[in-house]
Amino acid sequence: MRRLAVSTAGGLAAALALTGCSGSDGSGPGPGKAELTVGSSYMPQPVSADMAAGFLTITNNGGTGDELTSVTSDAAGQVTMHSTMGGAMTEKSSFSIPAHGRLVFKSGGNHLMFEKLKRAPKQGQTVAVKLTFAKSGPLTVEMPVKSATYNPSTGH
Repeated sequence: MRRLAVSTAGGLAAALALTGCSGSDGSGPGPGKAELTVGSSYMPQPVSADMAAGFLTITNNGGTGDELTSVTSDAAGQVTMHSTMGGAMTEKSSFSIPAHGRLVFKSGGNHLMFEKLKRAPKQGQTVAVKLTFAKSGPLTVEMPVKSATYNPSTGH
């Protein structure tokens, strides 16, 4: 019985240590924390030698909102964030991600612009993208490069 108690205490300590890694302030996710995941990421193969677009969805399953404040990639000299409303594209310095909500970057809407490409990404390759947030720790995503005419079934 004593061995079980020691083993359980060790397991609890390990679980707490791992939980501590998930929040930027050392505490794990919970009702007062953002819980961010990234899905549906892709980059259409660029048709321009120096510019490409990127799309993804950031989901927040936590009880607190967060903000995407910057995006970087070794594949580009600069990555900017844009919104498109009424046909007009506007560069943004940040995007809110509501608690229990999503931030969607899709063709014809919010999107990422990879400018001053250092190499021409080809279909079948991936591009590493680092997302930086106001409250949560950064996330790195391997964004697959799809055909220039790729149209995902998710609509983005």
